Amino acid sequence: MSIAIYILVMAGVTYIIRMIPFVFVRKKIKSRFIKSFLKYIPYAVLSAMTIPAIFYSTGNITASAVGTVIAVILAFFNLPLIVVAVCASISAYIALIFISL
Repeated sequence: MSIAIYILVMAGVTYIIRMIPFVFVRKKIKSRFIKSFLKYIPYAVLSAMTIPAIFYSTGNITASAVGTVIAVILAFFNLPLIVVAVCASISAYIALIFISL
């Protein structure tokens, strides 16, 4: 029964968050500042959820930092996402092996 309550609360909160802009913003947004602010919100939220997970995923912050540095370098050179992810994972794993020796 508690899972059904959790799902209902989650659905209600999600609905309210999506409904609020439609209720309060009736006209088209013309402000360049607000438009640019709203444009970058998804990236900020994704970063806020992903970055902590990156550094605590291996159990060792140093190995995670190595993987992150490799990912940033490879992404800087516009390599495909799968290449960046695989190389970052492998480098974090190898760093973890060397750290644990």
